[in-house]
Amino acid sequence: MQIAAEAADDKKAGRIVALDLKGISLVADYFVICQGNSDTQVQAITTEIRKRVEEKGGRLRGIEGFDSARWVLVDLGDVVVHVFHRDERDYYNIERLWSDAKVVEFV
Repeated sequence: MQIAAEAADDKKAGRIVALDLKGISLVADYFVICQGNSDTQVQAITTEIRKRVEEKGGRLRGIEGFDSARWVLVDLGDVVVHVFHRDERDYYNIERLWSDAKVVEFV
């Protein structure tokens, strides 16, 4: 989760939020949610996350939505990263859907 959030931050992703879903969801332990300002930036954020996870020996289970770059889902197993285009972020409002989750603070 930390690797994905740092990779997104390095590519200037906006509004990075990590949610602790342990005990709330069977899908994942954490969601990392962020946004890019353009299709190109969304793809760059996604590519950087993939690169960093693989460099650290993590396993990437799949990426969905990369070509359209409106909402990219990066499945890392216990961590799922949502990289939104800024125009889509508020519309889907994932944070509201998972409002019972704790927000993880980054150091």
